Amino acid sequence: MSNAPDFEQLESFAVFAEHLNLTHAAKLLHLSQPALHTRLRRLGEAVGAPLYRREGRALVLTEAGLRTARFAREIRARLGDFTEQMRDEQLRAPVTLCAGEGALLYLLGPALRRFARRHPLRVLVRDAQGTAEAVAAGLAHLGVLSVESPPPGLKHELVAEVGFALALPSSDPLAERGRASWSDLAGRQLIVPPAGRPHRVAIDQHLPADAEIAVEISGWPLTLQLVALGIGVAIVNDFCRAPRGVALIPFGGLAPRRYMVVRDPRRDLDPRVTDLWVKLAG
Repeated sequence: MSNAPDFEQLESFAVFAEHLNLTHAAKLLHLSQPALHTRLRRLGEAVGAPLYRREGRALVLTEAGLRTARFAREIRARLGDFTEQMRDEQLRAPVTLCAGEGALLYLLGPALRRFARRHPLRVLVRDAQGTAEAVAAGLAHLGVLSVESPPPGLKHELVAEVGFALALPSSDPLAERGRASWSDLAGRQLIVPPAGRPHRVAIDQHLPADAEIAVEISGWPLTLQLVALGIGVAIVNDFCRAPRGVALIPFGGLAPRRYMVVRDPRRDLDPRVTDLWVKLAG
């Protein structure tokens, strides 16, 4: 099995057989003439017959050489067809994006709409940690997440900086104000993310002592629905869209949240992935 011809030998012989000139073939293959001669010699040893001979000043193929050249061209054509087929399948396969529910609902819509008009798109919905893990594991081509520092090992670019708003019932007198702060939460019932989530950690660091946690819940849509029901107020990203009966007023006291698009630099970039990256970061 070790004496079987390899593709480099067959490709080299196919080029040589077209020109029957070692110097010209070596130049086309970007090889030195001795290197090409070695490949052809080893190919002849593998098939067990001389592949060409000299007649006067010309080189001509032997019968074994003619058969080997025909086989080499077939292999080259089949490899080309296979490569083309694989590329076509890759281009038909969807690009996979992983992001959180809030980013998908309120931030990324215009970019995804433009991309999906031209290319198939698959979406995974995960939190920031799950998004980073999906990209690193190759489950998603790109991810959009919000973290204080970019995940190690992933290339990143800023998508947007997002501030915060206080969501409260439209009938609340505070809704008439142009801005809210931590002091406005004193004595209020709050709807917050579960303990340990980054947004909850930031809230806990500033929350007035007499504010009360009414509900712990994940996801902006459900949070806003509970606000609409009068369960409490909530600090949400200012890109959220308020449902009927809810007002959003700017909230100071928290640094803007940075959303970034990430990818694994170890993986080759499909042109479609580059297109989506540009749309998200542009």
